[in-house]
Amino acid sequence: MFRRLTDASRPALTILIDGVACKAQEGDSVAAAMLSAGRLMTRASPLSGAPRAPYCLMGVCFECLVTIDGVGNRQACMTVVRSGMRIETRRDKRNYGA
Repeated sequence: MFRRLTDASRPALTILIDGVACKAQEGDSVAAAMLSAGRLMTRASPLSGAPRAPYCLMGVCFECLVTIDGVGNRQACMTVVRSGMRIETRRDKRNYGA
């Protein structure tokens, strides 16, 4: 579905998304690397559990929140990948009112 517009010759990196090794390119944002790897969901809606994905890709909407190297609520679109980075999507539905 997503593909790079050019054949960039930037160095390849390996990152872990939910424990699965994925390739990225140096300079990619975490959101771009996830989309390139076919990982569309970054988190689940806390109320309904519906899947959420990167939307604006410029730090405004906060739909791309993930856990990066153990630090939660990081914006994937505003974070540049590093080799060995551990990215975790949030899949839990919170219980707000029970």
